[in-house]
Amino acid sequence: MAKQTRVSRLLLSLALAICAAAMLFPIVFTLLNSFMTEDEIGRNYALLGKMVEASGDGQAAFVNLKLLPDMLTMEQYAQVLILSPKFLRMFWNSMLLVLPIVAGQALIGSLAAFAFSKLRFRGRDPLFLVYLMTMLMPFQVTLVPNYIVMDRLGLMNNELAIILPGVFGAFGVFMMRQFMAHIPYALLEAAKIDGAGHWTIFGRIMLPLAKPGLAALTVLLFVDYWNMVEQPLIFLQDAAKQPLSLFLAQINQSARGVGFAASALYMAPMVLLFLYAESYFVEGIQQSGIKG
Repeated sequence: MAKQTRVSRLLLSLALAICAAAMLFPIVFTLLNSFMTEDEIGRNYALLGKMVEASGDGQAAFVNLKLLPDMLTMEQYAQVLILSPKFLRMFWNSMLLVLPIVAGQALIGSLAAFAFSKLRFRGRDPLFLVYLMTMLMPFQVTLVPNYIVMDRLGLMNNELAIILPGVFGAFGVFMMRQFMAHIPYALLEAAKIDGAGHWTIFGRIMLPLAKPGLAALTVLLFVDYWNMVEQPLIFLQDAAKQPLSLFLAQINQSARGVGFAASALYMAPMVLLFLYAESYFVEGIQQSGIKG
């Protein structure tokens, strides 16, 4: 029995290692190819995106998927970061959009979650159900109402047309409510006996205990809004205001090396944020009760 258990664990570990390698391969592939020269990338992937047909002598032609470059070069990164100011401008445009959304939704979501999880008032549960219904609606359903509202407010082609709906998103309320629901009422009752009000309880008890949930929410929101495409395409007609998520789609076939370098730089903020908040992120997901 013990031998069968060890074999099962070994097979499970092997299967998980294969899955992890398959998921990490695109990231490693992008990173390593970003250090290749444009000529080498052109030679290796000249057939990408085309149908591979048999050559005249009957031999099949294949794409040369290389991982290690013949010669390391920073040419592509210099092209993106120094010679192409458009990349840096769109990078800061993304920061200008994403950071206020993450900070605002974390704050408003925490306040609303505290009310939904620890305060008793009439209509609390039906109102929370309405929040869940709005969260389940895809972006395409709310696109037309949002467009009409922003147009009436005169916010078209303005960053606020994206920031305001993002700040009041329902996901932050849902996730923080699930997390705060696990905090015992006894802590709040003890604080009330000591004379603490709602704001004191929220700031000195709930928020410190909710740090893992806030960290998990921050990572999820940052990744979601860092990768947004539809919102800036619709609400920001001015190309000078568009975020970095639209930059990669504008790279043509003759600049594949720039595409690899830009993709690596595009992934960097998300990877660094996840590595920094990894322990809090895992704990927050576990305690919130949200499962994939």
